[in-house]
Amino acid sequence: MIPTSKPKLNTHPWCIVRQLPNMQRLVVARFHRRGDADGYIQILRRLLPATKHAIVFDTTGDEKLPEVRSAQLERML
Repeated sequence: MIPTSKPKLNTHPWCIVRQLPNMQRLVVARFHRRGDADGYIQILRRLLPATKHAIVFDTTGDEKLPEVRSAQLERML
């Protein structure tokens, strides 16, 4: 079957990001609706009160952190 429409680049633009040192960020979750992101961040704030999270609208869909190695990331978390 031939697809009749182009695939959408970013179907889940609302992201919850964890703010890391040195102006870095880590995408924790993606949502289609802002209300879903609001509910999830409330749970995160209760479970991890010392960690900073933010809701952002990401139109690019870029989730990569090229500067951060996984070992460094584990130590920061």
